[in-house]
Amino acid sequence: MNYERFFAFHNSAARIYVSAALLFVVLTILTAVIPAIEANATPPSNRVKPYTPLAEEGRALYIGEGCGYCHTQQVRPLPGDKIFGPPSLAGDYAYDKPMIAGTERTGPDLSNVGARQPNDTWHLIHLWNPRAVVPNSVMPSYSWYFVIKDHADPGDTVVPVPTGYGPSGKVVVATHQAMALVAYLKSLNRTGPAPAQQALGGGALSTGESEQLGAKVYAANCATCHQTTGRGVAGVFPPLDGDPIVAATDASAMVSTVLHGTQNRVIGGVKYPGQMPAFKNVLTPAEIAAVTTFVRESWRNHAPDVTTEQVIKEASK
Repeated sequence: MNYERFFAFHNSAARIYVSAALLFVVLTILTAVIPAIEANATPPSNRVKPYTPLAEEGRALYIGEGCGYCHTQQVRPLPGDKIFGPPSLAGDYAYDKPMIAGTERTGPDLSNVGARQPNDTWHLIHLWNPRAVVPNSVMPSYSWYFVIKDHADPGDTVVPVPTGYGPSGKVVVATHQAMALVAYLKSLNRTGPAPAQQALGGGALSTGESEQLGAKVYAANCATCHQTTGRGVAGVFPPLDGDPIVAATDASAMVSTVLHGTQNRVIGGVKYPGQMPAFKNVLTPAEIAAVTTFVRESWRNHAPDVTTEQVIKEASK
């Protein structure tokens, strides 16, 4: 072997270019082509369904508005991502062409926003003015998807905009495009059954760990409706601060509500149209125990803690 010629390889521009090109082709095949072939061959997971025509229309609007620049649709298998649901699977994107998993998370991940927020009302208020439900939101208002009228016409979807966020003496009506975008967001429901002991990590959580977990779960799943103050949104989403069910010594009713959801609840003579989703298949029993305990000990509430065992028992009923 001519070692002198071998070690002089770098002196040949042609050899360098050809070698670099071959290396590029090989790496492209390994990191892009083969994974793409495998992804296309992956069947849909049991966590997703084909989009309806209305949701497909909304998906096109989502892409056109550039929502993917600020919101991801991929949950990584990392502790920090647990609040957004189970880790993403390749089959979760079988109906997404093109896939819009995103890379930035200026806003929360939307992989299972349809499970966290199944209610048209919340999404419509949020699109009209995000600050109406998330005071510190940096998301722009998509008010062009709505029309302002003096009076609603038959068949109109009126948005119950909170006081101070809508035109005085008029009504805000959602357009077809707004409803399409909401249909797409509600279709994002990539969740699966939560294993009974998943969040226990082999043992019960310490008091400090439970407090931290409860605060994180509340911020990710509850604060957008019930607010960080626990006071809710007047006439739309009920308060948790001082709620008799929250403050009850027996936590069964509260745990059942978190597990199975509720809608059109009357509190203090006020009927709240907002729908609370069922978190039975979204959060683990340990997460539900932590967040219910967090709520029962926050603001003016001073109620006993909730254990994971209580949640599992209530879920089995």
